[in-house]
Amino acid sequence: MGAKTALLAFVDGDLPAVLRAAGRSQATGSGPMAGEGVRPDAGEAEAVVQRLSPGYEVTPIRGGTLFEECYPPDDVAFAAVLPGAVLLCDRRLVAETPSELPEQVLAEAAGRRILLHSMHSVVDALTFAVWEDGQLIRSLSVSPDTGIVEDIGEPYPFERPYWAGEHPVTPMSPDQGPYPLPFHPLDLGEEALRALFGFVIEGRREPDDIDADTIPLYGFSVADPSGREQEEREALMRELMSRMAPPRMYRMGSDGTMHEAGVEDLF
Repeated sequence: MGAKTALLAFVDGDLPAVLRAAGRSQATGSGPMAGEGVRPDAGEAEAVVQRLSPGYEVTPIRGGTLFEECYPPDDVAFAAVLPGAVLLCDRRLVAETPSELPEQVLAEAAGRRILLHSMHSVVDALTFAVWEDGQLIRSLSVSPDTGIVEDIGEPYPFERPYWAGEHPVTPMSPDQGPYPLPFHPLDLGEEALRALFGFVIEGRREPDDIDADTIPLYGFSVADPSGREQEEREALMRELMSRMAPPRMYRMGSDGTMHEAGVEDLF
């Protein structure tokens, strides 16, 4: 799986319905978002990003679509202000513990429903959360390495089969131990993405799924002018690299299973 997201939305009602209407208006050339000249307003999008990034330098860059840019690079954000919703893709705004959502985000939402979705395929991590009228009503943050970081509120119906063990993870090799969770976080992550945002990244699309490539977003560079954030990020990466063990290599044996191999075994 290669699915990654960093999504945040403020919405007056049902976000999938808002995005579905936006996608239709782009496709048919009608409605408030139709045509090249009446995309979502760039100035409104930039203003939202600036309000949520106090002290940062915000500079317009190329745009993209919701499907392409749902996990932007460091120091980059994508945003759109749609009729009935504000949509943001920004890794800085999707913390591992949603209950610690910054106050300026809650203030920006101004009582609207808040939806958060973050997943990362490299570490099999999933976080999603929902606020109603400023109150956190559901939060789940989970990965096989950290376990359950946060679990607040009642599970949604789409979650229940996963917690009930109906989607277990099958070990890839006989010597691999049981998966530490009753489900794979990215599998549940796709279900949460469909339920909350109306589309999926991987897996089979359903007839009602939104084509996220039809939702245009404006792009912005969002940089710490002091350079401190970038330096801390680079220092952390160097530390992580120094802790990494030498790479291990495997090859398939005559019995059809994978065995660790040395360099001399590969030639």
